[in-house]
Amino acid sequence: MSSHAPDEARADQARVIPLRPHAARPATRPAARPPRPPAPLPREPLWRDLVGDVLRRERLAQERTLKDVSESARISMPYLSEVERGRKEASSEVLAAAARALGLNLGDLLTRVHGELVRVTARYPAGGRGATSSRSDGLCLVA
Repeated sequence: MSSHAPDEARADQARVIPLRPHAARPATRPAARPPRPPAPLPREPLWRDLVGDVLRRERLAQERTLKDVSESARISMPYLSEVERGRKEASSEVLAAAARALGLNLGDLLTRVHGELVRVTARYPAGGRGATSSRSDGLCLVA
């Protein structure tokens, strides 16, 4: 009976089988921080945002209400508000009516929007905004 006692003691002990041999285990080293991804380039503004900003700035400079301008332009006040906030892509007819209500013509409005676009995008690297190597200060609209 005494011969069975060591076998029973061994059966009570759990046997650990490593998945990798000791030599193949990697050395423990402190966890390195992953490299930081490059900072994303700022998003270029949308045309509708720029147009809305210019319309709102001009309206506020004239100290006019949204209701006053919308009635003068014959545009619904909620729609004009959404155009000013850049939520709606307004047609050229709507933009011309809003510009006229503010005492501008469509060309004046587009010139101001172009100036805003040049000012805002000046901080973008040339390659980041899809521009070619040549620089153009002119406004070009294609129908």
